[in-house]
Amino acid sequence: MPVEAPEEFDFIVIGGGIVGIATAWQLIQKYPERRIALLEKESSLASHQTGHNSGVIHAGVYYTPGSLKADLCKRGNMLLKQFCTQHQVPIKNCGKLLVATNKIELERMNRLYQRCLDNGIKVSKIDKLELQALEPNIQGESALHIEATSIVDFRVVSEKLAESFIEMGGEVFLNTEVTSLNECEDWITIAASEQGNTKTIRSQFLITCAGLMSDRVAKMLDIDIDFQIIPYRGEYFKLAEHHNSLVNHLIYPIPDPDLPFLGVHITKMIDGSVTVGPNAVQGWKREGYGDKNFSVYDAWEMLTFSGFWRATLKHFVTGLKEYKNSWCKKGYLKLVHKYCPTISLDELQPHPAGVRAQAVMSDGSLVHDFLFAESRRSLHVCNAPSPAATSSIAIGEHIMLKLGEKVKTSE
Repeated sequence: MPVEAPEEFDFIVIGGGIVGIATAWQLIQKYPERRIALLEKESSLASHQTGHNSGVIHAGVYYTPGSLKADLCKRGNMLLKQFCTQHQVPIKNCGKLLVATNKIELERMNRLYQRCLDNGIKVSKIDKLELQALEPNIQGESALHIEATSIVDFRVVSEKLAESFIEMGGEVFLNTEVTSLNECEDWITIAASEQGNTKTIRSQFLITCAGLMSDRVAKMLDIDIDFQIIPYRGEYFKLAEHHNSLVNHLIYPIPDPDLPFLGVHITKMIDGSVTVGPNAVQGWKREGYGDKNFSVYDAWEMLTFSGFWRATLKHFVTGLKEYKNSWCKKGYLKLVHKYCPTISLDELQPHPAGVRAQAVMSDGSLVHDFLFAESRRSLHVCNAPSPAATSSIAIGEHIMLKLGEKVKTSE
């Protein structure tokens, strides 16, 4: 019986989160005559990090001036808002207040103020009385007001990007999990499981935006990488409905600059509700969104990675505090009471958790910026930290530049 020839494409994108979809959307516009497909292992798009975040379009406050993260966030903010306007995606420009509640936070706030200026972000510093006038339910010594921060539903954005991609001739394959990759001179061969059946695809070029699985996908091509994805659970609560008018802006604490997490904040959602969170708890399952989550394979992979132990020891005290506040709701609430004392314990209602895919190097350092790996015919987004959703269209642009060099070389 003759073996069926593999289906052939010019470009394949692996990963149906917003970064993968935005990249595929950019591809089809740059190469309209080429055959392009997006592969997603779940039954729907935006099922993981994209669909489990707080929906904030960041302005780029925290990021080192001149870093890829800072540049992509600022441009991504503009491009994303343009896309939402053009495609009638609801968006609300509510702005953000970063609230300092003590002397240490005031010092950090002043450094953030300068960073905003260095990054070209419009910012104003407000005192205690001005803060009280803007937000009667919030207390603090001072705050930074960032006007360019907005909210949106990133699932809806992803759906609109995918619709546009398909309308322009792109193809989307759901329930398609990549099981192996093989690169030769002219092709990358992809083996995938599609609802229990094995299919083989060939593509001239491959882009992977696999999020929580980015390191494993890169290793399928034997790319030499010195990091591993470590999952951190971000647990949220939803406030009781009568608190939907509690705040007028997004309310953020002043973050610890040594950590990649922004702290527990109060977020107005695009549907009118208000959430509190997230924390950052060590995860033991890469796709663990429920109350009890453990994967023997994921846990063993972490425990046998030297970088995990080095990072854990370095942030041991912080990690213990995060666990304590995860187990003890009162501890979680205490973080919020620093700047919003009116919320009571029984008003914290259950809300879905998220899982952050954090790249950790073998020396234990946390990767704060975007991280890429590549082979002759592939490009891998290995670390796409917050603000990846905000930056998604700009990341797609960046990938187009890097990919363009590969295409030229092969022609």
